[in-house]
Amino acid sequence: MTQPKRTNGATARPASMDLWLRAGICALLLLASLPAAAWFEDHQPSVVVADPFIEMHTGPGRGYPIYYVAGEGDEVVVLKRRTNWFKIRGPRDKEGWVHIDQLRRTLDLAGEPIDFGAVGLEQFRGRRWEMGMTGGDFDGARTLSAYVGFALTPNISLQVEGTQILGDFSDGLMATGNIIMYPFPSWRVSPFFTIGTGVIKTEPQTTVVQAEDRQDEIVHAGAGANLYLSDRFILRVEYKRHTVLTSRDDNQEVDQWKAGFSVFF
Repeated sequence: MTQPKRTNGATARPASMDLWLRAGICALLLLASLPAAAWFEDHQPSVVVADPFIEMHTGPGRGYPIYYVAGEGDEVVVLKRRTNWFKIRGPRDKEGWVHIDQLRRTLDLAGEPIDFGAVGLEQFRGRRWEMGMTGGDFDGARTLSAYVGFALTPNISLQVEGTQILGDFSDGLMATGNIIMYPFPSWRVSPFFTIGTGVIKTEPQTTVVQAEDRQDEIVHAGAGANLYLSDRFILRVEYKRHTVLTSRDDNQEVDQWKAGFSVFF
């Protein structure tokens, strides 16, 4: 993106990008666990331990100590879920966290196995909603983007995206609508092609000479790939070639590279 010439020092910019990035990552982690977590909190099913024992940790992770062991035949109540860890209530009202691998080997009160809804590659292939955050480079400027996509078919998705652009001489905001085409949606590494259009607003940073803000239409074409990691998480890499349609008959060609993470449902 061609930057306006700075005649004196640039205006100070609040260091907000890192804060937004941390908030976005926390939101993705929360969204990844919401659907399953809500079901278990609402229903709190009872199960029977079928293994010789299951180990109850003080927190949702293997780094937390084991403080109680429920034995074969004990009835436990599943209280809530956090990713692949479940909080349960066992004998004598002992509460602790158990990994999904151990709960898969429990039975319901009728003696039947229970499906705890583990997320895997099949769910990735049949995903309908995807949302995430990416960071990257826009003609030398740093970018932070957030997007939401909906799959019309396994091969075609619609996506809306907002991008904050932070350059040395100007900042910008960009909003686009995109069509994403997946030729091989069932692959673990799923390549895609994208076309789209939107608007970009450029705000020069000047203190002595007042420069005019600009708002232009923008179109793009690009390619990228989604890599299924685990649970509901995707690693996304993408390249776009933008054309900024200015009113000065000097359209600008801009390259954008970005990478980030997303969750799917």
